Amino acid sequence: MFFRRTLLRAVALSAAAWGLSAHAAGQTLVPAQSEVTFVAKQLGVPLQGRFKRFQAQVAFDPKALATSQIAFELDLGSVSLNADADAELPKAEWFNVPKFPKATFQSTAIQALGGGKFQVRGKMAIKGQARDLVLPVTLTQAKGLSTATGAFTLKRLDYRIGEGDWTDTSIVANEVQVQFKLVLQGVPPL
Repeated sequence: MFFRRTLLRAVALSAAAWGLSAHAAGQTLVPAQSEVTFVAKQLGVPLQGRFKRFQAQVAFDPKALATSQIAFELDLGSVSLNADADAELPKAEWFNVPKFPKATFQSTAIQALGGGKFQVRGKMAIKGQARDLVLPVTLTQAKGLSTATGAFTLKRLDYRIGEGDWTDTSIVANEVQVQFKLVLQGVPPL
């Protein structure tokens, strides 16, 4: 009995240390219903791509935003744009996947804006470059699932995406439009 109480206390303290509420601890991403897409422009022509593999660690409680946290990881090797680009993007000039296989986002603060809208501040890291980023997020809930959607503009050169000749923004625009839809299970009601 003493061992079980001690173990339960240790687990509770560990969860508190990670900022997880009892509700938030069980949140999981539903990958088959989620997506991360982007639009880049080459010579003024929009090209739409996506990432096939990503994961999220979410501890979100709309009634306890101060302790809520969101961490997101993109597998940069899973980028899909077109056959030519898919062969080039993993190379050193672009994502340098052998050296930097993941892009990450870690929230630092979440603010409620009302009506299921939130502002998520955090750090985005790509290719060893970390930058502050503010993500607008809309959260809807239906049938036991929560869907977080949003869009933002990423300046690729801030993260050294497209080095050498590819820094010429008349060839590939600096601004990349990113959209996400993350479907989650276990998020407490708004």
